[in-house]
Amino acid sequence: MNRLWLSTKKVGRNRIRPALSTFQYFLREEGYSGILLLLATGLALVWSNSALSPYYHDLWQIPLSLGVEKFLLSKPLILWINDGLMAIFFFVVGMEIKREIQVGELSSPRQALFPIVAALGGMLIPALIYLALNFGGKAAQGWGIPMATDIAFAIGILSLMGKRAPLKLKIFLTAVAIVDDIGAVLVIAIFYSGRLEPSALLMAGLVFLLLLLLNRMKVRSPLPYAFLGVFLWLSILQSGVHATVAGVLLAATIPSKQRINSKRFLDSSRAFLASFEKAEEEDIEILPNKEQRAALHALEVAAESVSSPLQRLEHALHPWVALAIMPIFALANAGVALSGGGAGNLLEPEALGIILGLVLGKQIGITGFTWLGARLGWISKPRGLSWRQIYGASWLAGIGFTMSLFIASLAYSDAGLIATAKIAILAASLISAIGGWLVLSQKPARIR
Repeated sequence: MNRLWLSTKKVGRNRIRPALSTFQYFLREEGYSGILLLLATGLALVWSNSALSPYYHDLWQIPLSLGVEKFLLSKPLILWINDGLMAIFFFVVGMEIKREIQVGELSSPRQALFPIVAALGGMLIPALIYLALNFGGKAAQGWGIPMATDIAFAIGILSLMGKRAPLKLKIFLTAVAIVDDIGAVLVIAIFYSGRLEPSALLMAGLVFLLLLLLNRMKVRSPLPYAFLGVFLWLSILQSGVHATVAGVLLAATIPSKQRINSKRFLDSSRAFLASFEKAEEEDIEILPNKEQRAALHALEVAAESVSSPLQRLEHALHPWVALAIMPIFALANAGVALSGGGAGNLLEPEALGIILGLVLGKQIGITGFTWLGARLGWISKPRGLSWRQIYGASWLAGIGFTMSLFIASLAYSDAGLIATAKIAILAASLISAIGGWLVLSQKPARIR
């Protein structure tokens, strides 16, 4: 992964150390998010199984309205979260996908092939296991539920393991999850959307073309993209395609190129700092003088030009998504009554399909596909990773949680099926987390 370095002349004996890399920043936020997700899930389960459970369910049905008169949009709070806040989540996911394809682990075909094969196996086998148990049944449409991976929880567990989980393993699991997210977006758009409305689709297409035009015109201000992004979301919301797809489409139009390259930035920065130093007066002043202010302004412009709008938006929004939107989603969606035979529902075909798909399907798909591909010489295992570590990562990929809960809310319309799916997702995620921890906690094997 690319690192951001601060370059400067030596001042005395002090040096400015390398800045935190974009990927390490991502891992830190995902680790915190995993902890908050766990707390939000615990609160949702306790609340929904206590004497205050009616208040839990009533809270998410409170109607909220936005707009005026004929342009009024009114929805229950739960739908504002699942259709609105999750669109922002998918917007950030879309930017992460775009970054990974351009400069990350998916930018090189040779690097990308191994996690792509792993992700394809980790999506295909769970879906087939689910369909084998539910084909032709009332819950057959839920085959997409066990395909998902919750990267926040998975990375959170890896972060707690310290040195037993090397950076390369985190990079591999993140790349698998990114490809998994691409699959999830396609599944949601194609299989879990409603009846299509041609006029709304046409409007969404026109707005998307305007966004592409902004990109082509090299517009770098986020405001026009945000303005048109709202219209894109509204159009897709009315089109029958799930509204969260708007987030991914918007992310695809955000400019990702620097205005100036790194070398030019370094040269300019040194010149601006030299001007600042030259303008320094002997008398100490509280505020910089006119020449120094000009140098500072020029340095700010250069700093903005060397980073792309996509980098700035992802950096600004990722903490909000990881530390606020995802825990709110978990709080609103993880609440399910565990009494009244809830545990017995785990023996139902839809529950078994989810549990076996996430727990066994991910292991078989990720480890089996990559091992077979490597044996046949089609792909190469990343240096520095052992097969045991890859197998441990395949366990952690079975933590579907957030994405699985989201797909379950789209796949099922029956409240009983949704409740059963939630219990199964929670059980499978817990089993996968424990299994991954046990496998990766073993003494590191010799890497071959």
